[in-house]
Amino acid sequence: MSRTGKSARSRLAERLADRGLRLRHMAVLAALVDLGPHVQRELAVRLAIDRSDIVKIIDELGAAGLVDRARDMTDRRRVTVSVSPAGRALYDRLQADARAVQDDVLAPLNARERARLTTLLMRVHGHLQDGTGAQRAGR
Repeated sequence: MSRTGKSARSRLAERLADRGLRLRHMAVLAALVDLGPHVQRELAVRLAIDRSDIVKIIDELGAAGLVDRARDMTDRRRVTVSVSPAGRALYDRLQADARAVQDDVLAPLNARERARLTTLLMRVHGHLQDGTGAQRAGR
């Protein structure tokens, strides 16, 4: 599973690099599209990205016109980040790239096998998310 995931991530990373982006840029855009505007610090926590790294990522996305930032008037330390229309349009194209990579990776499987794999992986993911499959300390 690890090798397959690594291969899929590498293929997607190559497609993103062709657009001058990295996986972390896509992760931030995805979070903003899926969850709506976020305070920059909260976005860093949600995505498990170091606070200084999230600033750099958002600066890069902002410079490209893909996100908008606004200071909270009641607390000037808080910066809310939202996806711009250009960012949303790019994200839609990135999703198409991700689907193409997925189709390529899963090419050896027929539709029924893909559905079964999805079901099994969702079950494993659910197990990890509900706390019963939490990692032990030191691992």
